[in-house]
Parts: sequence; structure tokens; C-alpha cells
Amino acid sequence: MAKLRVTYNAPVVLTFALLAVIVQLLPDAIKNDWFVAQPHFEASVQGVLRFFTHILGHASWQHLLGNFMLILLIGPILEERHGSLPLLFMILVTAFVTALAYMVFSSGGLLGASGVVFMMILLASTANIRAGEIPLTFIAIAVLYLGAELMQAFKNDGVAHFAHLIGGAAGAAFGFFGAGGKKAAKIDAKLAANAGAPAGTLAGKPIPALEKVVGK
Repeated sequence: MAKLRVTYNAPVVLTFALLAVIVQLLPDAIKNDWFVAQPHFEASVQGVLRFFTHILGHASWQHLLGNFMLILLIGPILEERHGSLPLLFMILVTAFVTALAYMVFSSGGLLGASGVVFMMILLASTANIRAGEIPLTFIAIAVLYLGAELMQAFKNDGVAHFAHLIGGAAGAAFGFFGAGGKKAAKIDAKLAANAGAPAGTLAGKPIPALEKVVGK
């Protein structure tokens, strides 16, 4: 029996989570200065960085855990499917767009990875998308998650519902316009090639481990 070992299987997602935990341990003054997107633009390195770093800041440990339970559940699957660099690109674009939109439409600060969570949820719902088709699962997720956020968007409850909507829209856009690139296409091709192939084969070729068992 092969030895089991712990692997850093999703470097972008795991590093994202680790950085968020480190930021949560920082003093509030540092978090407020560097990890909260402000409702006005500052022409400085700090002002530009906050467009992206706000996804690392969280109001509380409960806020952080609520976001990263979902990110650690969905993220590794998306990273395996789309690749580490494409997923990192999608996270950064989502962070920038949500901060920019929040700056335009809100008068408060923005922090937390909930926009990224909604991006991942909608992106995951497009996993089996095909040309000319809209998966019913995508429609159901969009109605359930984004519909609920839209209903809450105009309530003054301290939750960045608008950022959730922007994140979800970004995830849908990435899914429909092929942000996954070649890696997702290769996975789909392997699955398609294996559909209808004889049992114990992958893409029509015998699986070595099963050949040994059958040979015995």
C-alpha cells in the first residue's frame, strides 16, 4: 500500500486562506489602513493595493470562517479544473471590480472575501456548460443566491449585498466566456473520450492498476 502524504493540492486557494488568517491576526489599525477598500480613491500605492487586499480583511473570525468554509470547499475543485493562474486572475478581477463598484455606489468601506465566494459559486454552477446551452443548475443557483441578495440589496444591514451580486455576475461571466482555458477543455475531453468506453479503461485504454488485478 502506498504511503499517504499531505499535499499542498490547491496552492492559490490555500495561500489565500492562509493570508486571510494572518491578516486577521494583525492589529485593527493596520487592517483598516491596508485591508479595507475605501469609498473614495487615493492616488497612492496603498490606495491601489486596497482594491485587491480588501478580500483578505474580515470584520471578525466568524466572518472569515463563514467565507472560507465555502472557498476551501469549492476553490480546490475550481483550481483543479481551471488551473492556478486562471483562478488567481479571476479572484483578482473580482476583487477589483467589487471594490470599484462599491466605491461608486456606496459610502462605506468594503472588506471580506464574500464577493469571491459568490464568484466561485456561480463559476462552479457552469462546470458542465456546453456551447449553445444554459445549464438548469446555473439558473437555479442564480435565482437562489443572486435573487436573495437582490432582495436584500437595499437594506441597511451592514452586509455588502452589492458586492455579492457583482461577484456572482463575475463568476457567471467567467464561466460563460471560457475563463477556464485549456485545462478545463482537456478535462472535458478526457471525460467525453471515456464516455461509453469499456469498464476498466480511460479514454479507451486499459488502466494499468486494473490490468494487474485482472491479470491475477
